[in-house]
Amino acid sequence: MILAHGVGSRSDLPIPLSLALYAGAMAVAISFAALVLLWRSPKLTGDQADGAALPVGVQKVLDSAVLRRSLQAVALAIALLVTAVALVGPASTNDNLAPYAVYVTLWVGLIPASLLLGPVWRVINPLRLLHRGLRAVTGPAPAPHLADRLGYWPAALSLFAFVWLELVYSERTDPRTVGVFLVLYSVAHLVASLWVGERWFARGDGFEVYSTLIGRLSPLGRRDDGRLALRNPLRNAATLAQDRGLAAVAIVLVGSTAFDGLSRITFWTTGPGQANDNLSGTLGLLAMIGIAGLLYVGATAANGRLAGQPPKAQPSLYAHSMIPIAIGYSIAHYFSLLLLDGQATWILASNPFGADGVDLFGTYGNAIDYTTLSVDTIAYVQTGAIILGHVLGVVLAHDAALRAKRKARAGEQLPLVAAMIAFTVGGLALLFSA
Repeated sequence: MILAHGVGSRSDLPIPLSLALYAGAMAVAISFAALVLLWRSPKLTGDQADGAALPVGVQKVLDSAVLRRSLQAVALAIALLVTAVALVGPASTNDNLAPYAVYVTLWVGLIPASLLLGPVWRVINPLRLLHRGLRAVTGPAPAPHLADRLGYWPAALSLFAFVWLELVYSERTDPRTVGVFLVLYSVAHLVASLWVGERWFARGDGFEVYSTLIGRLSPLGRRDDGRLALRNPLRNAATLAQDRGLAAVAIVLVGSTAFDGLSRITFWTTGPGQANDNLSGTLGLLAMIGIAGLLYVGATAANGRLAGQPPKAQPSLYAHSMIPIAIGYSIAHYFSLLLLDGQATWILASNPFGADGVDLFGTYGNAIDYTTLSVDTIAYVQTGAIILGHVLGVVLAHDAALRAKRKARAGEQLPLVAAMIAFTVGGLALLFSA
């Protein structure tokens, strides 16, 4: 069944749920205690010209305009095909390529691609290619200053629109819905980019911002001198600029995956979400995002008060520490979806319009192999992803606290650590509760 996100049942966890919750909480707490004892000064700052630089020739190829335009052209051709299939292809969800291509291959596939290669969507984003073509006709953008003024808030709204479609809208799996969304999303961002400039995509395009933030934890990063290098992924994340709206993006991602878990447990399906309509789903999604936001903002503000720093500045200071948490949540909920239901993308791509006698890659008659992953493997990866994401978040937050105050005391960081423990326990409980 398409969009069967997460395990969704306690019986899938090969260890008692109480033990998993205890282990997750202790992993975060012990990590923080070890950091307090062993990590007494900032380690993710200093000379940014570190790491093993890629050969100059390799970098020239990777940064070349010819390669990037070519990749964008290929991505545009694929996007046009998927949109056409969504609008005029098979009416059945199970027979249409578009829902699988968008909800599974693109949305979930961006995670491993960006973790491995960095901000791949920024390189291949087909909207950037369309923008350049339109800009030649419309001329310079009239309001480029809005890119800095708005920060990442447009991306937060863009991502909310997508996760609402994916998790709430009752007709989300209808191929025609997917096609209309792709058209409206593209038009909206192209119009915005013509008004603000090409920088809009780096701040407003939800898919590009999502890929870029994930790419901050890639071993492939760009140094201050412009060289591409293999370096400490945590340093890549720690050097992320503290722009407005960045925390909101992470909170939307964390809150939406939390709602995905909530929507599959008995409490929701027999209680607040029993109607299974757009209103209850929207309220539930907003509630989970709101809870995640209040927990994070409240904890960071408390950190600031204890450290004698302005509370309002704290959410931006620690925003990058939410990136591994958001990634951990996403991997936990969706990695099995990519490896299992993602097979349908390649099966249906062999005959995208469902024409008689067409089988381009010889896969059209194949069935999804649900034995590719065992239930135990899925559960272990899910548990490990959530715990590791929070441990890395604690590391980034601790280093940020030391950068803000060289002799930051452990007690000054306890509110945010407590919030991360709550995120860990809550994430595991929602993922595995019946």
